[in-house]
Amino acid sequence: MEPRAARMRKREGQRGEQEDPPSGKGNTETHRGPDLVQWTRQMEAVKTQLLEQAQGQLMELLDRAMWEAVQSYPPQGRPLPSVPPDSSSKTREPSLGKQKVFIIRKSLLDELMEVQHFRTIYHMFIAGLCVFIINTLAIDFIDEGRLMLESDLLIFSFGQLPLALMTWVPMFLSTLLAPYQALRLWARPQAGGAWTLGVGLGCALLAAHTAVLGVLPVHVAVDYQLPPASRCVLVFEQVRLLMKSYSFLREAVPGIFCARGGRGIRAPSFSSYLYFLFCPTLIYRETYPRTPSVRWNYVAKNFAQALGCVLYACFILGRLCVPVFANMSQEPFSTRALVLSIMHATLPGIFMLLLIFFAFLHCWLNAFAEMLRFGDRMFYQDWWNSTSFSNYYRTWNVVVHDWLYSYIYQDGLRLLGGRARGVAMLGVFLVSAVVHEYIFCFVLGFFYPVMLMLFLVFGVLLNFTMHDRHTGPAWNVLMWTMLFLGQGIQVSLYCQEWYAQRHCPLAQTTFWGLMTPRSWSCHT
Repeated sequence: MEPRAARMRKREGQRGEQEDPPSGKGNTETHRGPDLVQWTRQMEAVKTQLLEQAQGQLMELLDRAMWEAVQSYPPQGRPLPSVPPDSSSKTREPSLGKQKVFIIRKSLLDELMEVQHFRTIYHMFIAGLCVFIINTLAIDFIDEGRLMLESDLLIFSFGQLPLALMTWVPMFLSTLLAPYQALRLWARPQAGGAWTLGVGLGCALLAAHTAVLGVLPVHVAVDYQLPPASRCVLVFEQVRLLMKSYSFLREAVPGIFCARGGRGIRAPSFSSYLYFLFCPTLIYRETYPRTPSVRWNYVAKNFAQALGCVLYACFILGRLCVPVFANMSQEPFSTRALVLSIMHATLPGIFMLLLIFFAFLHCWLNAFAEMLRFGDRMFYQDWWNSTSFSNYYRTWNVVVHDWLYSYIYQDGLRLLGGRARGVAMLGVFLVSAVVHEYIFCFVLGFFYPVMLMLFLVFGVLLNFTMHDRHTGPAWNVLMWTMLFLGQGIQVSLYCQEWYAQRHCPLAQTTFWGLMTPRSWSCHT
């Protein structure tokens, strides 16, 4: 199947041929009348339009054929969807029973980077990083007479990283051994008390596994006062391993218990579970489509780009955020100062959003996918073209959306009935809001329910008001405007609270003191 970017290049070439005819033809056109030249160009345009329409219909037929071929291998013995997806599936809420289908496909940015225009936008971001570096060198040279890059923020953020990596080892071993051994205990063909004992031991293993993942990273982060980036490693791995454990058990346990009814017991292989723990998806399958080989230069390129995004983020925080918010808590509070700080934080906030997207959802996940020859690289879709927040939520992070849709939304509909779509959707928002708020609380070391409010209040309202029936450029502009403001609110409020926590420490640690934002009362 021809990649999207290749089709775009072919169309550009066809347009170029229409505008710039070959030199030989140009010499003869001067002797023709203007009507004949115009008629010839019009026929060329009609031909190009017909070819594009035929190519689009052929692509739809091939997509449908590929979908039907993939569906002939049902995952884990589950029922097949009754209706194949169409071209508007990304802007419509999927029906109950639709399962995640893995096929070999490239990430969208990899396809777009094959077009020169998109590569130029990427080069502009690299030029911006170079400007930040030159700016830092110039300021250091002028102010202090030395030529050195300031890396204090980077060194502080990743302090005690070896301790975080050592803490990850028992977390991973617990996830590797406990869920799989529990499943094997449940899959043993025993009867009566022996099987009941196995079920009890399996539940005890899972309880111990949950305790290790839930308590150990929190204990290490609090007792050793880990800095933000090292905390990020722990909390992201904590959430990832919990989600993968749940997916593995959710996909495998129903088959085990159905097999005990007489269809034969077959537990998943340990190698498939080990592969699942590292591959960039949160939906367990025994097999995934694999690419034929590993492109190690592609792996190195993505890791280098991820590192560049980390440096970029440090420059943005150091140059655009720290000078503004470091002393803000020492000034009297005013609505004017709050609004101005939010407006000032919109630009660094949207830069941080784009850097997180590119570094993690594209570079990091593609690097691991390439090393593991994982074929399905659709970790995101074209969220930047969204004209509704409901579509933005579905396309921004496809990896997490697939997990939420499969195990919160679909399972919620199965438990509550097919008509309780609103309740199931609110459940998705609630789980997402709580997890996001927990991650920010873990990383920053304080509770400030900004993400909770943005998800549960504004996120729900925008999801139902800016829905898929809204199309057109104006709605895309509105979506981006709301993103700018939302990022400005997050960066401004969290930065203010970060410095308020340091300028105004609690005289006595109390529950309400920990739950109340310090920036509301800290004005030294």
